[in-house]
Amino acid sequence: MPVHNADIANIFEEIADLLEIENANPFRVRAYRNAARQLQGMGVAASDMVAGGEDLTELPGIGDDLAAKIQEIVETGKCQFLEKLRKKTPPTITELLKIPGLGPKRVRALYHELDVHTLEQLARAARDGRIRKLPGFGEKTEQTILEAISAHVEKQARFKLAVAAQYAEPLRKYLENISGVKQAVLAGSYRRFKETVGDIDILVTAGHTENVMDRFVAYDEVKDVMAKGSTRATVILKSGLQVDVRVVNEDCFGAALQYFTGSKAHNIEIRRLAQERKLKISEYGVFKGEKRITGDTEESVYRSVGLPWIPPELRENRGEIEAARAGKLPKLVEFADLKGDLHAHTKATDGHHTLREMADAARRHGFEYLAVTEHSRRLTVAHGLDPQQLRKQMNEIDKLNGQLKNITLLKSIEVDILEDGHLDLPDDVLSECDLVVGAVHSKFNLARAKQTERILRAMDHPHFTILAHPTGRLLDTREPYDVDMLKIIRRARERGCFLELNAHPERLDLLDIYCQMARDEAVLVAISSDAHSTQDFDNLVYGVGQARRGWLERKDVLNTRSLKLLMPMLKRTMI
Repeated sequence: MPVHNADIANIFEEIADLLEIENANPFRVRAYRNAARQLQGMGVAASDMVAGGEDLTELPGIGDDLAAKIQEIVETGKCQFLEKLRKKTPPTITELLKIPGLGPKRVRALYHELDVHTLEQLARAARDGRIRKLPGFGEKTEQTILEAISAHVEKQARFKLAVAAQYAEPLRKYLENISGVKQAVLAGSYRRFKETVGDIDILVTAGHTENVMDRFVAYDEVKDVMAKGSTRATVILKSGLQVDVRVVNEDCFGAALQYFTGSKAHNIEIRRLAQERKLKISEYGVFKGEKRITGDTEESVYRSVGLPWIPPELRENRGEIEAARAGKLPKLVEFADLKGDLHAHTKATDGHHTLREMADAARRHGFEYLAVTEHSRRLTVAHGLDPQQLRKQMNEIDKLNGQLKNITLLKSIEVDILEDGHLDLPDDVLSECDLVVGAVHSKFNLARAKQTERILRAMDHPHFTILAHPTGRLLDTREPYDVDMLKIIRRARERGCFLELNAHPERLDLLDIYCQMARDEAVLVAISSDAHSTQDFDNLVYGVGQARRGWLERKDVLNTRSLKLLMPMLKRTMI
C-alpha cells in the first residue's frame, strides 16, 4: 500500500504528542512537529524520494534520525519508535490533546493522577467532580472541559484540503487508468476548494461499470467497503477518509457533476429556477415532463435555467446566481496570474533554505520577485532578527540581486505587532525595507475591541504595508481571534495598505467571506505562500483556490502586478 506524506506526518505528530506527555526535551518534540509540517506541505512524495534513492536529509528539518524513520515508514508502514512509545503510554491519550484547554501538562496530570486516557473517562471524571480537585484545574476548568468534549464529539471529522488531495488525486488517477474508463472527475466540496472536506465524491464515465466497481473496492488503500452496487460504491480508506464513486452515462455527466459538486444551497436555488420554467433538474439530466432535454455538460444545465456556467468555487448561494443572471460573474484569479510572492523565510530565521535557493525556486515557479520576510526579534522561537541582523540580510539581498537573473528579491520583514499596536522594530530600519509585513503572533485572546484597536494602530504606522494572516487561525488547532474585520479592511483602504491571504494549508487566512469583503471595499489582497522551504511555493494553489472562493479577480490581487507596477504601490503605503 502506498504511504502518503500525510500518513508519515500523522505518525510524527503522534510521536510528538506522546513525547510531550512524557515531558521529553521540547527541542526533540519540536523536531517531530516541524518534520510533520514539512511533510504535510511538501509537493513531492517522500515515498517517491525513497524509491528513487534520494537523500531525505536534504529535506528541510530532516536529519539522519528522521530520515531513517521516514524510510522505515515508507517501507513497512510502521514506526518501531512509535510502537515503543505506545507501550509506555496508551495511544488513546493523544485524543485528549484535541480538547481545547488541555495541553500536555494537564493531560499528563489527568493520566497520572486520575488514570484518564480516553474521552469517555475524561467526561466521567468531569461529571463526577474529580477533575476540580487536581492542582491547577478547578470547577470552572472542569465545566469548560465538559463543554469542549461535547463540542468535539459532535464535530464531524474533516480533512484539510491539502491532506485530502494526497488521497484523492492518486485515487482519481487509479480510476482513470482502469480499462474502459473515459474520465474520472473529483466533485463535492473538494472541487469547490473548501478549506476542509468531509468526504470525496468521484464521478466516472465508463463502458463496463462492474469492472470499475470491482477495481475500486480492490484499491490498496481501502479499509472497509460500506456499499457496493453496479454503478455506485462507498468505501472508507485506511486514512479514515470516505470516498463515494459513481459511474454515470455520458449523456447525463454534466447534470451529475453539477449535482454532486454542490453546494446544497446552490443546487436548491438552481432547481427552483428550473421549476419556474416547468423543468426538472436531477443528477440524471434536465427534464421537461418525462423527456430529458439536456444534461451532458454543466454548461447545458445552467443554460437551461438562463444562466452562464458558474465556477465551482462560487457555488455557495452567496450572490453568485444573481451575479450570473446580471452578467456580472467575476473572472476569477488563476495561479498563472501570480507574478511573485510577498511572504517567505530563509535559514536566517526559521526557514530551511538560503536566499539563493529560495530565489531560484521562486524563479522556477515563473515569478519575477520574492519578498524575504524573516521574523522580527520578539519571536525568539523563530530566531527573529534584530535591526543589525536585518540590515546585514538586506546587504546580502542587494549583493545577490546583482547576480540573479529573471528574479528580484525584495527586502522586507514579518514584524511582530505588539500588544499595544507598536511594531517590534524601530522606524529607521523599517524605512529601509521595500515593504513591511505586520503580524500578530501573541495575545490571541484579547477582547474584540482591544484586538481590533491593536491592529488598527499597527496599520497606522507609516511603514506598514501588508497585514499577514489577518485572523490568526490555524485549521483544527486555533480559532480566529475575535476582531472587527470590516474596520480593519476599511482602515487598510484609508491607509493604502493591503491584506494577506496566507496560502499555507493550515491557515488559508483570509477567510473567503473576508476576501469578498475586501474586494467590495476595493482593498487589494496579496496571495502569499509564507514559504519556509523551496517546496512551499506549491501551496499557492490552495491560496488561489481560497481567493476564487472569495470572488477575487486578477485586479483584486496585489501580486498579480509586475515588479514595475508593484514597487510604486508598495511605496505609496510608506507615508
